[in-house]
Amino acid sequence: MTINSLNPKVDEFLNKTKKWKEEFEKLREIVLDCELTEDFKWMHPCYTFGNKNIVLIHGFKDYCALLFHKGALLKDPHGLLIQQTENVQAARQIRFTHIEEIMELEPVLKDYINNAIEVEKAGLDVKYKKETEFTIPKELELKFEELPELKSAFEALTPGRQKAYIHHFSTPKQSKTKTSRIENCVERILNGKGLKDCTCGFSKRMPNCDGSHKHMENS
Repeated sequence: MTINSLNPKVDEFLNKTKKWKEEFEKLREIVLDCELTEDFKWMHPCYTFGNKNIVLIHGFKDYCALLFHKGALLKDPHGLLIQQTENVQAARQIRFTHIEEIMELEPVLKDYINNAIEVEKAGLDVKYKKETEFTIPKELELKFEELPELKSAFEALTPGRQKAYIHHFSTPKQSKTKTSRIENCVERILNGKGLKDCTCGFSKRMPNCDGSHKHMENS
C-alpha cells in the first residue's frame, strides 16, 4: 500500500470512525495490496477494478465485513461467504468480530479478492431470479439498468432498508407514480440512506428521521 493509493475521503472516514477502526484499517491494507483503486461510495470505502465495484468495507453493530458486489459468483472453498438474506442475490459478505480474525485470514481474504477481480475481468454477471420474497418492480429494474451504481448501492443497504424501499415503490398502481417515487429516492439510496433515515444530521433519533429537516426549512 502506497501513500498515493490512499483516498483522502477514506482517511477522513477512518479518522471519524469509533467502532471497528482497527479492523477497517487492516481490511483497507489487505484490499489495497491487491492493487484495487480506492474510492468512497455509499458513505463507505469502496474498491474498484476498471471502474467496476469489487468490494466494500462496512460495519454494523455486531460485526464488520467485506462486501463483494458479485459474491454469488465467487468460489468459496472456506465457506466464508454470507448471503445477508435470500432476497440479496448478488452481494456476499465475509464477516469479522475482531482484528485477530482478519490477520489470521489475510492470505485467504486476498484469494477471495483476487477471485473477485478475475470474475470482473471475465465480464461475468449475476443472473437474477425473478421470484423473490418481495418482487422488485419493473420500474426499479429499469432504473438499475440505467444507473448500475444505484443497483450496487441498493444491494449494499440492510435487508430492512431494501424491503422498505420495495414496499414504497410497489404500493402505487400507476407506473408513472412508481417511477416518480424511485426518482425521488435515488440520491438517498446512493448516499446509503434508508427511506426513513435522517439526511440533515440534526435528528435526535439517529439514524432515524425525527422531522428536524422540516424545522430547518421553516426557519
